[in-house]
Formats: sequence, structure tokens, C-alpha cells
Amino acid sequence: MPTYMDMHDIPGVKAEDVVGAHEADVRVQGKYGVNYKHYWVDEAEGKVFCLVDAPDRETATKVHREAHGLEAHTLYEVQQGA
Repeated sequence: MPTYMDMHDIPGVKAEDVVGAHEADVRVQGKYGVNYKHYWVDEAEGKVFCLVDAPDRETATKVHREAHGLEAHTLYEVQQGA
């Protein structure tokens, strides 16, 4: 299954705000065969990054849309390095 890294531009974001959004993703992801694995927050730059295994880009986006409405601005297919 492909792995994706997405990026959200959310000015003023706080790490504690992202906890709830990630928990919502986890509640919804099973319906779509998706696994939101990790997330990172850069409060200073207003960025959130999510690492997800998903069948395709649209399905990864669908989980965010249904879970909390915060769709990514950028989504890259990535491969893990050593």
C-alpha cells in the first residue's frame, strides 16, 4: 500500500489542537482501509504533517474530510529510507 506525507497550512495551530484531529482520523480510517500513522506540528510556521498508508490520495483525503474537515494543502507519495 502506498505511503503519503501530507502538509496542512494552519496559521496559529497548536500541538494540542492536532491531538483531537488525529484521534478523529483514527476513528474514521478503518472504514476506508487507511492507517494514519504519525503526525508532526510546527507551531512557529503553522504547519502540520501527517504520515498515512492509504490505497490512494483521494482515500487519504476522504478520511481527513470526514473526520474533521481539515484537508491537506499538499500530499506526496513517499518511500521510507534507511
